Amino acid sequence: MMNAKPWMARAFIGAMALGATGTADARVPAGVWANPSNSVQVRFAPCGRGQDAQLMCGTVIWANEQAKADAARGGSDRLVGTRLFTDFEEEEPGRWAGTVFIPDIGREVEGTITQVDAKTLVGEGCLFGGLGCRQQRWRRVK
Repeated sequence: MMNAKPWMARAFIGAMALGATGTADARVPAGVWANPSNSVQVRFAPCGRGQDAQLMCGTVIWANEQAKADAARGGSDRLVGTRLFTDFEEEEPGRWAGTVFIPDIGREVEGTITQVDAKTLVGEGCLFGGLGCRQQRWRRVK
């Protein structure tokens, strides 16, 4: 059985939970975000082309040694530079859904990100059809 603590800490590496749409919008979580333990920082940016230009993705730009070691145990040799959030699409204002890669266990899950305010994101995701669900709050890095 999977240990929930490492999964939560890395599953939402940046949360689950972000990026930007093609337009400048105060509610879009573009920029750099840190997980609650500040062991990982993710940069969210647009990642779609053409009609998919509204998609956003999040890539690890910094991780501490423990986060790197946890990812390596899960089969991810290189954490920094890894895309953790893929094809997040805005479902409603301030809420996005997409795919999250969890390096600790080498798996992808579906997740959502909700922007609470300019400095806070909440990421949520489940491992198996509503089971093993976790939530994590991320903060914007200045």
